[in-house]
Amino acid sequence: MTEQVPKTMLITGASRGIGAATARLAAGAGYAVCVNYASNADAARAVVDDITSAGGRAFAHQADVAKSADVTAMFEAVDAELGALGVLINNAGILETRCRSDEISADRLARVLAVNVSGAFLCAQAAIKRMSRDLGGQGGSIVNVSSRAAVLGAAQEYVDYAASKGAVDSMTIGMAMEFAEHGVRINAVRPGLIETDIHASGGMPDRVEKFAYKVPMQRGGTADEVAEAILWLASDASRYTTGAFIEVSGGR
Repeated sequence: MTEQVPKTMLITGASRGIGAATARLAAGAGYAVCVNYASNADAARAVVDDITSAGGRAFAHQADVAKSADVTAMFEAVDAELGALGVLINNAGILETRCRSDEISADRLARVLAVNVSGAFLCAQAAIKRMSRDLGGQGGSIVNVSSRAAVLGAAQEYVDYAASKGAVDSMTIGMAMEFAEHGVRINAVRPGLIETDIHASGGMPDRVEKFAYKVPMQRGGTADEVAEAILWLASDASRYTTGAFIEVSGGR
């Protein structure tokens, strides 16, 4: 990658948690940011307001990343509003209530895989078509937000979620190998036990506090700590890094 890569960033699922923290940090580093959200327009607007009030450039765009038509419209909006895309942060993801794997319904499995796997894949495809130098792009960076669950398995909790993040890991490696020579770097972070409201979706809002003892550092992480790793992978500081994973998990 060179300095010519545009400082334009699209972050999926950026109205809360890791996505919102990344949007704020990226704007402070000079990126123009598209804040994608699925349903919470007020939360997305608050992130945009934080950025613009600090002198940054951002806009919010609603899209369900599991829907191809929504993804197409979102990337076209970025083209129109911000210009050439330099960075995609594939952060959108869903988690359903804790249960054993034999209790996971086919409908639930389809929902989780649609957002976490198909959504990430569709967005990566759209980004690559804009970034890849063999397709007329200027190069770029994609950072996929995976999870330590992909390695640990999330037994008795969210095996479907873990499986979806394992697929994201495979996608990261394969796409990184395909597009390295064309100026597109593709990496991932694997957050561990992080203080965000996604745990409430799983029916355990106090999960970080309850399980912090399992982490060698004896605490949960913050969304900002994950965002800092994401920004390094997105930036030219990591220009010789692709197909790599950063574990942001306190040693677990």
